[in-house]
Order: sequence, then C-alpha cells, then structure tokens
Amino acid sequence: MQILLFTTLYPNASMPHHGVFVENRLRAFLNKHDADIRVVAPVPWFPFQNDIFGHYARWARVPKIEQRHGVQVVHPRYFIPPKIGMTLAPTALARCLENTLGEWANDGWEPDLIDAHYFYPDGVAAAEIARKFDLPLVVTARGTDVNFIPRYETPRSKILNAAMQADSVITVAQALKDELVRLRVPPSKISVLRNGVDLDLFRPFDRKKLRKDMNLEGPVIASVGHLIERKGHHIAIEALSLVPNATFLIAGEGEERAALEKQVRDLKIASRVRFLGAIPHEKLFEIYNAADVLVLASSREGWPNVLLEAMACGTPCVATNAWGNGEVIGDPVAGLTVKDRTPKAFAEAINSLLAAPPARVETRAYAEHFSWDDTAQKMEQIFSRVSARASQRKTIKTTPVKITKPCNKPKLLITVDTEEMFDWRDFSATEHQCA
Repeated sequence: MQILLFTTLYPNASMPHHGVFVENRLRAFLNKHDADIRVVAPVPWFPFQNDIFGHYARWARVPKIEQRHGVQVVHPRYFIPPKIGMTLAPTALARCLENTLGEWANDGWEPDLIDAHYFYPDGVAAAEIARKFDLPLVVTARGTDVNFIPRYETPRSKILNAAMQADSVITVAQALKDELVRLRVPPSKISVLRNGVDLDLFRPFDRKKLRKDMNLEGPVIASVGHLIERKGHHIAIEALSLVPNATFLIAGEGEERAALEKQVRDLKIASRVRFLGAIPHEKLFEIYNAADVLVLASSREGWPNVLLEAMACGTPCVATNAWGNGEVIGDPVAGLTVKDRTPKAFAEAINSLLAAPPARVETRAYAEHFSWDDTAQKMEQIFSRVSARASQRKTIKTTPVKITKPCNKPKLLITVDTEEMFDWRDFSATEHQCA
C-alpha cells in the first residue's frame, strides 16, 4: 500500500521535537506492517535564517527534503500572512499538497490514500485534494483542532465538512470523539486510537545515580512541554511554593520563558527551580526517572504523551482532568487528576502523592498496557478497509449505469447517476422515499 501522510506537525532537522507524536505513530505502524509511505509536511515560508528572527528563522532552516528513519519527508513552503493567515492556510496547504502530488505522479508514484493529521488547517486542505483527485482520506484529530478551533464558526464549518467527507476519522482520545459527535459527525465513522509509548526507551533506570549526576536531593517535581500559557507552567510554579523543599525541573522552551523566570524570582523560589531548556526526546527518560512526580497543568490536551512516558519510567503524574488527561491517568497507581486548575489544587495533589506514592513498579506496569502494538494493528485495519472501499467505488464508476427504484406514485422514478460525486456506502434504496 502506498500512503501519503500529510501534516504540518512533523519533526524535521531544524526542529526534531515538532510533532514527534505523529512520527512515533508512523514508526510504530511501519515496525509491524509493510507499506510505502511518503510524508508531506509543509512549513511556513520565511526568507531569513538568522537567529535574530527567533522561531521564524528555524522554519527557514528546515530542509526542503530529508530522510527520517527510512521515510522520505518533503517540506514545501506555504505563505501565511499575519492576522489572516489561519483563514488562508487551508488553501495554501492544499496547493503544497497538489504540487507535490504532481511531482511524484511524474515519477510514477501515486498514493492509495491520504493519512492527514490535525483537522484544521491540515485535514481541511487534505480533504480538498482528496476530493479533487478522488483519493480516500483518513483524518486524525489530535487535540486543539477539536477542543478549541471549532469555537470559531468558519473553521468549525470546514472541519465538519472534512470529517463528513473523510472515509475514516481517528481521534487519540474518547473525549475528542465525543466532541466530534457533538458537532454531528456520525460516531460510526470515528475510531479512537490512543497514542502508545516506547517502552524500551522510557523505562526505569538507576534513579540514585541519575539524581546524583544531576545534583538532586529531596522531592523532585518535573514538568515537560512548550513554555506556553495553555501548558500551565505558571500554575505549577505557584504550586511549588506550597510544596516544601521540592526542586522543580522544567524541560521545554517557548514564548513564556521570560515571564516564568520573573514569576520564579517574584515568588523567591529561584533556588528550587531549574529551567532546562529543550531536551532531546530520547533524553527525557532521565528527567522522568529523576522525578518523584510529573505535573501537567494544561487547560486542554488530546492524548498527552508526556504522561505515559513518565509512567513508563515509574513516575506518577498529576494533571488537570481535561480532555484526554483523565483517560491516561485511569488508575491510582498512575497518579491523580485535579478538578480545579489552581495552584492550591495542584499543591494538594502533589503533596498527597509525595506522602503516599504508588510503587514505581506498579506505575510502570500500568504504562505497559499502552504499547503501540494495538494502535498499529488497528491502523492497518482502517487503512485496508478504506483502500478496499475506494477500489470498489472506482470499479463501479468505470461502468456508468442507472439505478432506479419504482415509486408508489405512477411514472415516478428515483434515479442515481454513478458518474456524479456519490458515496455508495451511504446509499440504501430501501431507505429513500419519494417526495
């Protein structure tokens, strides 16, 4: 099977952590199943690579094409003007995908289906091209694309249209499926395939040695993620002031770093907080193993991998009871969720875990239920089913026919032309009545 994976959330040589969860799922699939997969991961166009331009310069340094773990990844550029960029993004991304498809078609490579990740703008753009070239489409919802962006009318309408067009929709958490159903996407179209965790990479190590090497003593709290408002690092920092003698490790970079550093100084806890910057994904196991508790104070999530990664290392977690968080922390040995997103609520939960922690071997055992194997198998089933249905539809279209059904009213027929845009899976002649 030839599969085209389309998303703006994919790692690259300039930003190796960007969208790593999408790459992880792809690698898990390829570890179990044989497929010819190419990735189109567009990046915003920016003319300058100089570091003085900050985050934008990193986009400029992304290579136009690269090989990652044996998979060809191309990064076409798309232009997103300020203020109106998100409105125009689906069209700009669709042109990137169409141009790349044309180049590959000239070389004899054509996909059997499009596997798109993130509904807006990525999934919307993929739906346009899938419709234009009559390609089957699978779209995966991952979090903000369902639990935040649909608050806006235009994106919500486009997301719903893309979901209705898609041959299959995947969500990484039941909460995201429930939200799509609330938006009136048929539940039968949606499969929940949660992210897994690399149990070989994230596993218990010698905590005593790691903590000695990092010069850590006493309780250790960790937080891993981009330094942006919705991740709630500011809440975790304030909670730390209510957790005596604990050291707080913050792994990540982002626009909120200066504000967070000022908050730490104002609270007079700078000696207990370490900003570690961006840590390579393959090195995060050191942070997880050194910590007694991982904190995730985010306002919304899809299926946060950091929770499972920490648990796989034996570290329990405290997180908001938001979206997929409660599905990940599904047992007391995994940690606690807090109802109120406040420093006081987090401090109480952290102190509770520090006073009576679950056995780290039990936390690890819980995480072992979340390997990638089941997800990879279900992906193969979805892709095969979608591809087979597409082949059937194309076979039907090669021979134009007329399907008619007698009506109770004399001389009246219902007629369906198979050459028109039509989804045969949704048609049942016995269910349609004459007006």
